[in-house]
Amino acid sequence: MHGPVTVPEAAKRILREVFGYETFRPGQESVISAVLSGHNILAVMPTGAGKSLCFQIPALVMDGLTVVVSPLVALMQDQVAALRITGVAVDSINSANSRSENVDAWRRVAAGRTRLLYMAPERLMTERMIAALSRLPVRLFAIDEAHCISQWGPAFRPEYEELCSLRELFPDTPVMALTATADEVTREDIAERMFSGSARTFVLGFNRPNIKLVVEPKDNWKKQLLDFMDRHRGESGIVYCLSRRKTEEIAGLLSGHGIDALPYHAGMDQGMREAHQNDFMTRPGIVIVATIAFGMGIDKPDVRYVFHTDLPGSVEAYYQEIGRAGRDGAPAEAHMLYGLADIRMRRLFIEDEDVGEERKRREHHRLDALLGYCDAPTCRRVALLSYFGEQAQSCGNCDTCLDPKELKDGTRDALKVLSAVERSGQRFGAAHVVDILRGKASEKVVRMGHDRLPVFGAGTGHGEKQWRSLIRQMVAANFLRLDIAGFGGLAISGKGHSLLHGDGVFRYREDRVVAGSSVSTRKIRTRSPRQSETVLAGSQQELLDALKELRLQLAQERGVPAYVVFHDRSLMEMAIRKPRTEEEFAVIHGIGEAKLRKFAEPFLELMNRKLSGVDSSGESSGFEGSGP
Repeated sequence: MHGPVTVPEAAKRILREVFGYETFRPGQESVISAVLSGHNILAVMPTGAGKSLCFQIPALVMDGLTVVVSPLVALMQDQVAALRITGVAVDSINSANSRSENVDAWRRVAAGRTRLLYMAPERLMTERMIAALSRLPVRLFAIDEAHCISQWGPAFRPEYEELCSLRELFPDTPVMALTATADEVTREDIAERMFSGSARTFVLGFNRPNIKLVVEPKDNWKKQLLDFMDRHRGESGIVYCLSRRKTEEIAGLLSGHGIDALPYHAGMDQGMREAHQNDFMTRPGIVIVATIAFGMGIDKPDVRYVFHTDLPGSVEAYYQEIGRAGRDGAPAEAHMLYGLADIRMRRLFIEDEDVGEERKRREHHRLDALLGYCDAPTCRRVALLSYFGEQAQSCGNCDTCLDPKELKDGTRDALKVLSAVERSGQRFGAAHVVDILRGKASEKVVRMGHDRLPVFGAGTGHGEKQWRSLIRQMVAANFLRLDIAGFGGLAISGKGHSLLHGDGVFRYREDRVVAGSSVSTRKIRTRSPRQSETVLAGSQQELLDALKELRLQLAQERGVPAYVVFHDRSLMEMAIRKPRTEEEFAVIHGIGEAKLRKFAEPFLELMNRKLSGVDSSGESSGFEGSGP
């Protein structure tokens, strides 16, 4: 550990005066302090933890220019719009701008008037741009969505590879790599490729306790989807599908049931895609039905759910996609359906990919890990976090905690698996271990001499699918570890060793991935409201609704998402505290000096009108006498 963290007063002042926040979120101070000390940084922070401030604040503390690398134009545009409203001198050079807009932006950069410059990796890593930047005082490179650097990450992008030469091209400028999605293998690969191992690494946890996790096998998937949507009418959400055709089909299905749903996929006209994304970002209650073409960098705080109609490609992809829900910290839900056809399709996708055999092997291992999560016999969050190397207790906010299924004592079978893994050297995958247990004298089993092990043929009472499911559940319950970096070998964890020595018990569920399996129609119980949830009185809710209408109007006038004006938390605080003066308005969460100048007048005018009991038509508003 590195001892107490001291953040310069300038950083605290910028946090308060520019961004309107009184305190840093957990982990931000450590990262910001390390950046300002000149270290190279790899920061793995969960979605909603405030990664952007970790480079935005240092950029404003330091003189000179900070270059931010971002993979998507939409993400750049949103961050630039949000920073400009707070009064920050920021520019973006990207393909969505006209040539004259990009030229004007560069002139401001060259003149030293811009503090942050956003670019895609392809535009940054040209000889011309590198030469131009080398003549400027570049103080920091911040690489967002840094898992794209790793060839073993879930979203590898070849153009990100070139970024690894930044440290040679700018040896005196620190580089900061940030991501919310990186398992240990990916983190190590980023650190080695980007920094040759010489970087401060911050892993600030992967837990998103406000998101309820639910997984169920497909039965009648359309009915399952519509039943879910009926429980979430009027809420913003994302529905993910495997194919473009299916996005169009589902958007039509939902629209036919009175749900405001829009499709989004890479095959659509760019203008229509942008229009649908803008509707989703600015209008309340919109549902986007999308392939994975939609999502990276989407920063809409009030997405209340993510629904997967098909199996994602890996645990990392799943984690990243569900991370788009509940960024405001309020309760949200991640609901996934999966079936045998999904698994077959995912296997085909991997095999059809134009990559080497080693890459394919790792992707199959990643899919195995996701299936283990789907089969998790106990707390789903424990299984998810253990994949990322994080320990957790049962969460009380997933389907297996809220609606526990009957578990069978599988200790005897688990001991057979552990024995087969141990005696074969803890380096073989599930298929080989199952062959040993079922007494199958495959060429590999015979060549390795494993047909002579005492455990050979000890599991003939179960079929191959049963053993595979049991092994997946043992991985999910942390009795076994899956070596994704290598050949997918199974190794025994500390918990597994304890079981081998007679300490503990293993309980499991029957395999859920069965074609035509029936699904319980019982609704999963919901947990009690969190202490962090705020229940508004009737007059407060009416005021909040009026504040949201004003926010949407101001956002549309500026052509930005509504949350860029104010997050819901700020509006909630206004509805509760009812500021009547500029001084009272200034202390609301998220209101810095620039937003105070731009928005105090219209919001105070609305609140004073409502709270005085007269609306714009001269009628009584019903708010008179409302207490704080």
